[in-house]
Amino acid sequence: MPLSQPGSTKFQVNLRRHLRNQDISDNLVHLICEIAEASKYVINAVRTGDLGVAGTSNLYGEEQLALDVLSDRIIKKRLIHSGVVCNIASEEMDEIFQAQADADGLYSVAYDPLDGSSLVDVNLAVGTIVSIYEGCNLLQKGRNQVAAMYILYGPRVSMVYSVGKGVHEFTMNHLMEYTLSRENVVMKPEGDIYSPGGLRNKYHAGTEKFVRYLEEKGAKLRYSGGFVPDINQVIMKGKGIFMYPALNGSPNGKLRLLFELNPMAFLIENAGGAATDGKTPILDLDPQSLDQRAPIYIGCKNDVAKAMEFIA
Repeated sequence: MPLSQPGSTKFQVNLRRHLRNQDISDNLVHLICEIAEASKYVINAVRTGDLGVAGTSNLYGEEQLALDVLSDRIIKKRLIHSGVVCNIASEEMDEIFQAQADADGLYSVAYDPLDGSSLVDVNLAVGTIVSIYEGCNLLQKGRNQVAAMYILYGPRVSMVYSVGKGVHEFTMNHLMEYTLSRENVVMKPEGDIYSPGGLRNKYHAGTEKFVRYLEEKGAKLRYSGGFVPDINQVIMKGKGIFMYPALNGSPNGKLRLLFELNPMAFLIENAGGAATDGKTPILDLDPQSLDQRAPIYIGCKNDVAKAMEFIA
């Protein structure tokens, strides 16, 4: 018996082709494709790179792995040479880098080159997170993003992006090309998975009550310590909630608004979910600085609303 009927094989849609159907500018198509191209070099570095420490620490005092530095250089170089980017902010840089002067049709990019890089040592999944704005202002509300994406370097390499018209997943094939694997991913209103970040004995009373409520309703704890794989699980299963709440001693949690929270909130909202700091939608927070942090509850709408009830 033949493996498949003639003509019934699923047609492979590549990334560029898919982007061209999204009714966005050629420059934005080019920019997203350049980031996808950069990720091929990042995954090569992750698979073959030196795991030793680079001997520098980033802005936030975190020991910086050689892979962080390398991934940052790969992406930054690609963005500069794309010709469509004016300002660049990376979690590994302490200030905004101007690639070129402001002009019509240019974009600004904030990114975390290798989120969870310390997990590479123990062979857990890591990822790249990217946020794109029109023009040269990076310090604006996440609601104004024109695109957001992440690339997950796991057993497979996958890329999830949105330009505000649904959330789409692409998988890297053996030729290192991204082909469409899921289109218009949609979240369920409620889920049965939770990923709680931070030390539980430092949770505020409301957050602790919320976790107990999740446990009582039979939700399963699924937490890898990597923001990208944990969010990917919530989006791709279409259910669940990730949180890194305010802690006693860390009222703003740990994750950064510009590099991590805004792009993920943009993706989750476009898939029909929600993201809040406990009071305000993440995408409506006004960033005052590059290193601004905020607590986050992100995932299914009903679960996020319930979290807000308990916190209030």
